Amino acid sequence: MTQLPNTRPARGARYASVALAPLFAALALAACSDPAGEAQPPEAPAPTAPVAPENMPPASPPSAGAGETVGGDGSPIVLNGLTSAEIDAAGLSGELACAFVGEGDQILLHATGVVASSDPAQGVVKVGDYVERVGAPGGFDGMLRGASFAGQGKTVLIEVTGAPIGSGESPPNPATLTYQRADGASRVFNGLWNCGP
Repeated sequence: MTQLPNTRPARGARYASVALAPLFAALALAACSDPAGEAQPPEAPAPTAPVAPENMPPASPPSAGAGETVGGDGSPIVLNGLTSAEIDAAGLSGELACAFVGEGDQILLHATGVVASSDPAQGVVKVGDYVERVGAPGGFDGMLRGASFAGQGKTVLIEVTGAPIGSGESPPNPATLTYQRADGASRVFNGLWNCGP
């Protein structure tokens, strides 16, 4: 029977490999660590941009006016243009009229009054789909340079903001219409204030 050569390492070599094992492990960890000695958290994946669904409806067009509704219960203030039929149906009394014309030549407020009278001017606005009445003190003369109209649950302030545009008997002035709701909400509309025959 043949005798196999002794494959066991020498006793000293065996102890050397056992003693060096922790050193090799420490070197391996040092090579993988941060040079400052602080562990780095794994990198988060880069965020992806949201993708809009293909069947998403287009954004609705903005309503007339330059500003957004501020305050109140959060519901928007929407004023729509008055038609000539709606103005006629209101039956406003007075000799002369004033109108606030907003974006797209929409009449957002129409009012009439009597010259040199203390009787209040009468007006209408269209809030959403409803034509609602408002009034202002001082008749026609009280509306010439702007006015404060009041109605149920609302105040409508007209403020002239610039010199007349153009010439003629009654040129329009740049102006703002501020609609204030009873719940504290308000919205400002830019446009023209025009008074005359």
